[in-house]
Amino acid sequence: VQLQASGGGLVQAGGSLRLSCAASGRTFNTYVMAWFRQAPGKEREFVAAITWSGSITYYADSVNGRYTISSDNAKNMVYMQMNSLKSEDTAVYYCATSRRLGLRDPADFESWGQGTQVTVSS
Repeated sequence: VQLQASGGGLVQAGGSLRLSCAASGRTFNTYVMAWFRQAPGKEREFVAAITWSGSITYYADSVNGRYTISSDNAKNMVYMQMNSLKSEDTAVYYCATSRRLGLRDPADFESWGQGTQVTVSS
């Protein structure tokens, strides 16, 4: 599976951004699409995940209520609407795939996109 993330940029605190992740290749082998992020000097951390059907979503506590993940199965696209952004949301955001539900450890995800930078200015 090949993944292409886009939509990052510079935004002021309190603002919004929408990230997109386009999947291609053997997507039928995947079950869950997820977003992770990595800030400078920090480990990559789980943000949100969704099944391709869109029926199940789960979030990190730090973004729950501010971020919304969604999927468009027909277009092989996953989106993440990010609202009420904070300076601590600044990071490179990556999309990734897994064959299993409920995972949050980056090591459990098989395919990764190249990342898109999100910078929130305070």
